[in-house]
Amino acid sequence: MTAVVTEDLGDGILLVRMNRPDHLNAMNTALLSGLYDALAAAEKDPAVRVAILTGEGRAFCAGLDLREGVNPPGTDGGPAGLTDGLGGPQRGMQVQQFIADLMIRIHRLKLPVIAAVNGAASGGGLALALASDIRIAGQSAKFNVAFVKIGLSGCDVGVSWFLPRILGASLSQEMLLTGRFMLADEAARTGLVSRTVPDDQLLDSAIETARLIAGNSPFGVWMTKEVSTANMGPVSLETAIDLENRTQILTTHTKDQKEAVRAFLEKRAPVFKNQ
Repeated sequence: MTAVVTEDLGDGILLVRMNRPDHLNAMNTALLSGLYDALAAAEKDPAVRVAILTGEGRAFCAGLDLREGVNPPGTDGGPAGLTDGLGGPQRGMQVQQFIADLMIRIHRLKLPVIAAVNGAASGGGLALALASDIRIAGQSAKFNVAFVKIGLSGCDVGVSWFLPRILGASLSQEMLLTGRFMLADEAARTGLVSRTVPDDQLLDSAIETARLIAGNSPFGVWMTKEVSTANMGPVSLETAIDLENRTQILTTHTKDQKEAVRAFLEKRAPVFKNQ
């Protein structure tokens, strides 16, 4: 069984589905490598405007596969997991970076990623959702910082960076320190997700949002993500505005921007060519 399956949904939308349902889509080497490959292919394909990330079956992603472990490509030593301390400090750092760098990859991807969260998003699965640009939850969704429940620090694979920016300091600390589950309704109320929908409407809701994004100019969307992502960091207002100014002027020199203005004045839908 292929650990990650992609599907072209049309309209510039790529569905990326984690496909280990019998293991609650837990992270092993194949799943992590499959996500890296799918994201790289999406970024290189000019026809792809938005990616939707979801899980097959009754979970989004249950985090690291504790039984199988992870063997980063190009390294020696075989699969390393938490049952053997990730194979020691040196080997453990290789595994740690292989998992954590995926969150950076999603966060820095040129195209937006929508996490359509079905069922549990735990540990590394929570990190995948947090690294995505938009999160939509099915009613069955639940989120937790699983690391602290198995004797680890709750601060892992980017979670301690994303959570306070999304939830604020107090609720973020509560999640990190307790490891409790946050259910879908609370996630919507606190802003962890944009909204909660019935499970059977989850993918349709994500596609609807993806279509709205894909209807905008590719360069404009890319610049929007680049600036908003950069400005989440510890930058001053002046630095943020300087970055906004630079990218805004860049967008005004694209053919797509001129097409958007013409279409608005002519009261028609724009036809973007990513030029």
